[in-house]
Amino acid sequence: MVPVLSSLGFALYLQHRLTSQIDRIDGVFAAGPGERPERASGAAADAVNILLLGTDGPSAQWKRGAQRSDAIMILHIDADRRGASVVSIPRDSWVTIPGHGPAKINAAFSYGGPALAVRTIENVTDLRIDHLAVVDWSGFRELTDALGGVTLDVPETVHDSYRDITWTAGRHTMNGDEALDYVGQRAGLPGGDFDRIHRQQHFLSTLLDETLTQELAREPRHAYRILDILTTNLSVDSDWSVGQMRSLLLSLRHLRSAGIGYLTVPVKGTGMEGSQSVVHLDRSGGEELWSAVRDDAVAEWLAANPDSRTPAIVD
Repeated sequence: MVPVLSSLGFALYLQHRLTSQIDRIDGVFAAGPGERPERASGAAADAVNILLLGTDGPSAQWKRGAQRSDAIMILHIDADRRGASVVSIPRDSWVTIPGHGPAKINAAFSYGGPALAVRTIENVTDLRIDHLAVVDWSGFRELTDALGGVTLDVPETVHDSYRDITWTAGRHTMNGDEALDYVGQRAGLPGGDFDRIHRQQHFLSTLLDETLTQELAREPRHAYRILDILTTNLSVDSDWSVGQMRSLLLSLRHLRSAGIGYLTVPVKGTGMEGSQSVVHLDRSGGEELWSAVRDDAVAEWLAANPDSRTPAIVD
């Protein structure tokens, strides 16, 4: 009995420690009744939409004008928990930000913090966001180092003139700093920010699917160390309880990497708005995609729109 109680006490201690490290964001879903999209109904009623934002600092300490969201992704988890999709939205997408007018979509976080970012995304997608998770990129740096690096393939030699770094073609095992430099590159890439998005998604899928899975399978005790790093660099909406997180994770036990689709919202191309270089979204194509997301039909949509899928080999 004593060992059981000791194990239970230690588990409770770990849960308390990990929970206390997560920053909570109040007022994320501040829009009033009728101002937010309706939840999905029917077979997709139990699906979950999580807005993922990557920043260079803790969002709970947000100050107007101090931060913009560096990466914007919607994680959609199908109702049956056997399929999921990660949809990236280019940070330079030209949209209407409620109360501020036309601007780049990542300015919403700067103008009004997490709450305005959620409201803007809901307006653009007509998807109801269930939860928000904001990750400080330094957390991925620490996690990459804790796992001994992440191995990524560079298809062609490319030079990043902003950082004065040359990535030679071939396989590279990158430490945390190198990985963030790699996913943050824009200069020298044929597709500019679009290739940057592909790199972000490829890095995340490699980190979570291969390195992280293999590490935990080899040494399950490392799970605490990984969770410790993640929760130290994570902020979530205050409505998202630890019990809900735990239940969601447990419900994903049958989800496999083959069931996760990585893609980018359809775009018409790039252009200029005044002195700003922006991305123009394909409104018609976007409506079709977001409708597929609501209906848990992203796999079918990707089959008909393969160009939106993140390629297996990225520039």
